[in-house]
Amino acid sequence: MLHIFDVNGEKLRLWQAIGEGYEHVLMKALAYAIFVEPYPRLQIEVKVGLRYKPDLISVDDDGQFDFWGECGLVSMTKTAWILKHSSAKRVAIFKIGTEAEQLAKHLRTAIAEKYRPVGRLTIFNFVSEIRNLTASKQIAKVSTDWYTTTPV
Repeated sequence: MLHIFDVNGEKLRLWQAIGEGYEHVLMKALAYAIFVEPYPRLQIEVKVGLRYKPDLISVDDDGQFDFWGECGLVSMTKTAWILKHSSAKRVAIFKIGTEAEQLAKHLRTAIAEKYRPVGRLTIFNFVSEIRNLTASKQIAKVSTDWYTTTPV
């Protein structure tokens, strides 16, 4: 199913695959809205030649990953692999209504500090009612009261 979001005046077309929940699609749109300004080359679901395909990715002039974003269910194994092997300068995990501090604690325990230096990995946790707040699919700006951030 095709979903069309209006993000800062830009039409963002995202397909909801069979078996994929609407919340996953919504998180990609919200993450895009948050990060497209600092990362103007930001793309959604582009293969990058690695084991995993990111939900969001931005590549610099030298082909290095500036930003890697993952939405929804992301295993510890996948998160550790991305941090160890992608060389992404910044990694973000997007969730809805989760216990972000508890997740951060698990990630800190499971992933060596050398792979998650300060500022590299952040959890963005959208409020549980985010679906209602964005029902119009008009996202001029993602309000900072729609989410919290938890550094890992």
